[in-house]
Amino acid sequence: MVATTVHLMRHGEVHNPEGVLYGRLPGYHLSERGQEMARVVAAHLAAPDRRRDVVAVIASPLQRAQETAAPIAEAFGLEVGTDPRLIEAGNHFEGMKFGVGDGSLRHPQHWPYLRNPFRPSWGEPYTEQVERMLAAVNAAREVARGHEAVLVSHQLPVWVTRLAVEHRRLWHDPRKRQCSLASLTSLTFEDDRLVGVGYLEPAAHLLPGAATVAGA
Repeated sequence: MVATTVHLMRHGEVHNPEGVLYGRLPGYHLSERGQEMARVVAAHLAAPDRRRDVVAVIASPLQRAQETAAPIAEAFGLEVGTDPRLIEAGNHFEGMKFGVGDGSLRHPQHWPYLRNPFRPSWGEPYTEQVERMLAAVNAAREVARGHEAVLVSHQLPVWVTRLAVEHRRLWHDPRKRQCSLASLTSLTFEDDRLVGVGYLEPAAHLLPGAATVAGA
């Protein structure tokens, strides 16, 4: 049997002083802390005493994912590939502050988008996110067969993909996602059969005080 591991990585902290849900908007880059998170993960994966067998680093086209992938690719002497299927989930509230107070939820015109949390009605359906993410995973498995690949994506697509492969319901409480900034959700295959799902936070020491936005 041939063992292949695909690591689904969430990007590092983003510079977002306005606190908006930036979604797929261009121009949102890593903060200094986010850059350090990316370097920490690169060092973890390439550590001489436990160097991983990474032969492909592929990222969402969004700037924050590309910047997160760069030090990892450099550590393994690779170029960063781009796969649009790894992009953030589409969201009606993109570019807005999401909340009651001075946020978008105080405006009645947005309320119809909240009618069905199971789909969800405010953005790209969970099933569509899983479909495209698994297609990206399968493509990476072919490229890295017998080795390892790192795919840099975003919290929600990574999390619903994990829920799907673990045969859990896709609808969930966003506050309970196990997918922190710069975390690694690792899918291990023997030939074409998924045999294990792992989770690791190499940059956990940088998480206290880090800024997060739902769906980032």
